[in-house]
Amino acid sequence: MTTEAKKKNKILPIILIVLLIGGSIFGYTKYNYYSKHVDTDDAQIDGDISPVVARVGGYVKDINFEENTKVNEDQVLVTLDDSDYKIKLEQAMASQTGASAGVGVSQAQITATAANTSTAKANIEAARVKLNLAQKDFDRFANLIKDGAITQQAFDQAKAQKETAQASYTAAVDQYNAAVKQVGTTESQLRVSNSGVTQRQSDVDFAKLQLSYTAIKAPATGTVSKKNVQKGQLVQAGQSLFAIVNENSLYVTANFKETQLEKLRPGLKVNIEVDAYPDEAIEGEIYNFAPITGAKSSLLPPDNATGNFVKVVQRVPVKIKIKNQEKAILEKLRPGMSVKVSVSI
Repeated sequence: MTTEAKKKNKILPIILIVLLIGGSIFGYTKYNYYSKHVDTDDAQIDGDISPVVARVGGYVKDINFEENTKVNEDQVLVTLDDSDYKIKLEQAMASQTGASAGVGVSQAQITATAANTSTAKANIEAARVKLNLAQKDFDRFANLIKDGAITQQAFDQAKAQKETAQASYTAAVDQYNAAVKQVGTTESQLRVSNSGVTQRQSDVDFAKLQLSYTAIKAPATGTVSKKNVQKGQLVQAGQSLFAIVNENSLYVTANFKETQLEKLRPGLKVNIEVDAYPDEAIEGEIYNFAPITGAKSSLLPPDNATGNFVKVVQRVPVKIKIKNQEKAILEKLRPGMSVKVSVSI
């Protein structure tokens, strides 16, 4: 056997031993890793996306932002033509002024009817005094007529005066009662007028609210998406114009297999690797679990009662909160980005 053949016979076992050792180390490393971690690459960045919706209709007058730029909460982004809404507000305010004037008239009528009531009450007292005097005269003349001390004519005059005084007293009482009822009627009219003022105030408040909606503001601080509106466009109430990705609202949705959920629980540490930025170390923690699987919440969920059942491992969405990271890293992340997550168990 030549020297070269002997050398080859010695090298081959060495290579096999090295491969065996390397494979053992690799296998032990993988076993040790997966015994302490649960991984999935079926995950993506998510975030709170706030739609910006027109609350009133109108023509777009100004657009005060650019696509894909940061905006602040309550910043005016779109302005609608407010001419119609200003006119409606002026009409509501004019109606309110008229209703307020009606209240003033009703109050003046109450004052006048109250004065009439006082006068009618005084007339009752005066009529009562005249009636008492006429009654006394009549009683005295009635006694005298029996004795023949006065003529029948004098008695008849006394009787007529008494009846006249009685009629005047009754009329005074009726006038007083009518004045009191008039006061009640006027007070009812005042309450109606006050109700009208309240209604007109509601109309004014509503008109002001509608006018304020012509300035479309950002519902949250964040980045504006693609806009679906142009200057001069007619928008309708309820129309979606664009969306804002809320700042500091990013999180990860990881779809773990149902066979991986046994050891997962809220609070476990998670390492997040973004496909777009593999060198960025991002940490997170499990926040909660979806109540149903992803397939069950789809538009057409599978029905396993059709007779052709094939068992498929289901996935459950798990929400992972991103822990405090540097602002520069967070600004790079976008909802929809693919990530790989590794949970330490």
